[in-house]
Amino acid sequence: MSNQQIRPGGFNILPPVVKNLLIINGLFFLATMALGRYGIDLVELLGLFIPQSEYFRPHQLVSYIFMHGGMNHIFFNMFALWMFGNAIENYWGGKRFLIYYMVTGLGAGFIHLGVMEIQLFSVLKELSFDQIEMVKNEGSAVLQAGQNYSESALAQLNLLLNTPTVGASGSVFGLLLAFGMMFPNAQIYLYFLFPIKAKYFVIGYGLIELFSGISNRAGDNVAHFAHLGGMIFGFILIKFWQKKGSRF
Repeated sequence: MSNQQIRPGGFNILPPVVKNLLIINGLFFLATMALGRYGIDLVELLGLFIPQSEYFRPHQLVSYIFMHGGMNHIFFNMFALWMFGNAIENYWGGKRFLIYYMVTGLGAGFIHLGVMEIQLFSVLKELSFDQIEMVKNEGSAVLQAGQNYSESALAQLNLLLNTPTVGASGSVFGLLLAFGMMFPNAQIYLYFLFPIKAKYFVIGYGLIELFSGISNRAGDNVAHFAHLGGMIFGFILIKFWQKKGSRF
């Protein structure tokens, strides 16, 4: 495909899986806001925690994909799902699209947890048993009060144990990777003004995420390695399908 411009159509012509994913994510977001008024924290129940956290449950590896941390978060993820998912589902079909979406979301979660385990191992070496137990017992309450420990290692341990990861970004980055591989020469308009071929956009965005993840800047609460995990699992799955002789 050369110099092709891909512009999704309106909601009424969306393929069914993308349409239903948009609806499901919207319902989860509305339920989070509504139930929060009654003291029910869906983020705590469905967001992804590290296995060492008291809040971790196995189902979170799936449920976190449908949770979002705010209006901006869900808007940009759903916009990307609409923008790239439309073309990909029409190209692959609904069944393959859904498998890909879930595999990349799960893969992003596993990669993210792996990185967090490395960070946890590093932090635990700096703390005594009593300090670790203190964070386990009272750390969640400290965060809920809008505070954290002044000592860097204690604060990092508290965030690792008691801060959930939410969002469809892993799956969305997987879709971005798929779009770049399926339609490498399609034009994507940065800020709706500057055209760039999809293959270059994907490579550039991936490098930005890698740099941001390695930099690990203070105050950056974006799960960059989860984004990269979605792209990595997406690449592996596409290559597997290609090797099996599937339609591409």
